[in-house]
Amino acid sequence: MKGSVLVVNSGSSSIKYQLVDPDDGAALASGLVERIGEPEGIVSHRQDGVDRERRGPIADHREGLALAFAMFAEAGVDLGSAGIAAVGHRVVHGGEVFYRPTEITAKVLAEISRLSALAPLHNPANVIGIESAMAALPDVPHVAVFDTAFFHTLPESARTYAIDIEIARKHAVRRYGFHGTSHEYVSGRVAEVLGRDLGTLHQIVLHLGNGASASAIAGGKAMDTSMGLTPLEGLVMGTRSGDIDPGIVMHLRRSAGLDVDEIDDLLNRRSGLKGISGVNDFRELRALIEAGDEAASLAYRVYVHRLRKYIGAYMVTLGRLDAITFTAGVGENAAEVRADALAGLEGFGIEIDAERNAVRSREPRLISTDASTVAVLVVPTNEELAIARAAREFER
Repeated sequence: MKGSVLVVNSGSSSIKYQLVDPDDGAALASGLVERIGEPEGIVSHRQDGVDRERRGPIADHREGLALAFAMFAEAGVDLGSAGIAAVGHRVVHGGEVFYRPTEITAKVLAEISRLSALAPLHNPANVIGIESAMAALPDVPHVAVFDTAFFHTLPESARTYAIDIEIARKHAVRRYGFHGTSHEYVSGRVAEVLGRDLGTLHQIVLHLGNGASASAIAGGKAMDTSMGLTPLEGLVMGTRSGDIDPGIVMHLRRSAGLDVDEIDDLLNRRSGLKGISGVNDFRELRALIEAGDEAASLAYRVYVHRLRKYIGAYMVTLGRLDAITFTAGVGENAAEVRADALAGLEGFGIEIDAERNAVRSREPRLISTDASTVAVLVVPTNEELAIARAAREFER
């Protein structure tokens, strides 16, 4: 495992981790620590084709990572002496300070913590995970890779909100964008698949998972993206509303008596597909639709309608379009979403081949017809590999 990189994604109550070979992209091991702080936690670990699991209370992230390392040891690997090159950490918000992979020092960690005001659900958990990993593996570089970094290039017109400019500056209110590691990785893979120079491509990338975002990319640089100051803006998501009239917030405060935290919970955790249909898993949503559930059908139609609006908007933003790519859980697996999102766009040179679209594969693939002037692709995202390659650049 010499030269491999441990990638850590520390969430509020879970830790995802993967040991990656940055050269060939192979996942040497992977795991998930769930239900941290609950009566019974779970550690699931896969290595060398063998699945291992532990159950029991997990007090905090430090204990969670210790258990993950114990799973490696159980499989015969001591991470401390395995020769790993670095540890890469996914950090959600880099604000205006961090826009490239950064080796973590005490000063950097303090700044990531300060940025928690912009991402209160994410950055505090990222900090805890970093502190725990640094304590466990103190002799290798730890590198932060920021979700917002790829969108640092957004034009001023795209990143600026039309509110009082002094208030915006004082409180760092601007469009930051998220899922940047995925959008950057996927857009680069599109160029490889098409055999084209990334610098010549105008493309739309649709990262459709439980969280969802769209981006317009020209010449490898982001021109616009659907998420904003927070990951709440933009597309309809599993539990997030996406775009709404800001007046709804004031209306709910005045008419329903909801306070800020209750509205935050409503828009982030009880909206989107779940808010309309009661479920946020696309497989469950399809089952409900097939059973004739009207709310599920409405949720799906709202989801696709919003998606098509962004595709149309970004076609205009880019001026011309070479490729549209679907990625992440829904984008990679839901053929009907891809078909419905692009239905009737033949006049814009966008035409999906039904048979190609129906194929399920973990490989990047074209799903457009040979006559389509815009390439339509499915490209599995690999944020862990992107983070691993960025982190290895800091190998000592």
